[in-house]
Amino acid sequence: MTTTKAIVVRELGGPEVLKIGEVEIAPPGPGEVQIRHAAIGLNFIDVYFRTGLYKTNLPFVPGKEAAGTVIAVGPGVTDFVVGDRVAYAGSDGAYCVERNVETRHLVKVPDAIGLDTAAAMMLKGMTAEYLLNRTYKVGPGTTILFHAAAGGVGLIAGQWAKALGATVIGTAGSPEKVALALAHGYDHVINYREESFVERIKELTGGKGVDVVYDSVGRDTFPHSLDCLKTRGMWVSFGQSSGAIEPFNMAILAQKGSLFATRPTLFNYIATPAELAACANSLFDVVQSSKVRINIHQTYPLAEAARAHADLEARKTSGTTLLIP
Repeated sequence: MTTTKAIVVRELGGPEVLKIGEVEIAPPGPGEVQIRHAAIGLNFIDVYFRTGLYKTNLPFVPGKEAAGTVIAVGPGVTDFVVGDRVAYAGSDGAYCVERNVETRHLVKVPDAIGLDTAAAMMLKGMTAEYLLNRTYKVGPGTTILFHAAAGGVGLIAGQWAKALGATVIGTAGSPEKVALALAHGYDHVINYREESFVERIKELTGGKGVDVVYDSVGRDTFPHSLDCLKTRGMWVSFGQSSGAIEPFNMAILAQKGSLFATRPTLFNYIATPAELAACANSLFDVVQSSKVRINIHQTYPLAEAARAHADLEARKTSGTTLLIP
């Protein structure tokens, strides 16, 4: 048994509960490898677990995605060897220097992709992949509205949707974020602090509305997102950065045009090793093709995870943020 540095949450609450300390780490067990992290992804889902919005047992190490190098392999592991460059999204416990991970969560990182880039894109990039290719299949002739266009998922999705041939509309909360989104595939970006995105969508679509709204904001954009959809359009609620949506009468979907609504999560789309590999490989391919570029906008030392969370919640960040062990 050895020790490693990790952020351990012992009580639910604000960013201040994120404290670094020493934790024990055992040799990898059957079906596991031990990884030394090069970079760790910061995501809003980490906030949800820290505050208790998403339930887990205390104490816990937060974090859903990271990339690093295999430093030991457990009994029976044949598909990974020491020295492999790997990444994952979906295995809890990423906020640490070293850890054991079940191989079913891992993918090998192509040589052309840096480990920092891999850590920056696994959860966000695979989220964009399933949203655009499987939740609602985007292609030529599709018009989409993507809220939080300058966020980590938004910047990837904007480029990817454009590469698929869609008309891509986004929302953002400042002139700087509007400009950032416009540089990442968006045809139009609406500053929601200065104008009604519902009215602007009507102008941009000639009153028809969009085919699909991708909404990770939640309370602040509901039910207005529904008013942006064309008849039989789809509202995809995949997050709630502004707070949870209150229960609503399903009849509203009929009243606003026989709308479809779904609340997907990445982990239901990568539940098997085959699904994970397909999703990750699709992401790696589009990045290596240069149709989608992954930009790292902020980095924080792992020990300063509390500051990173505070900045994320205050909407001081844009794009992708990494924690560096």
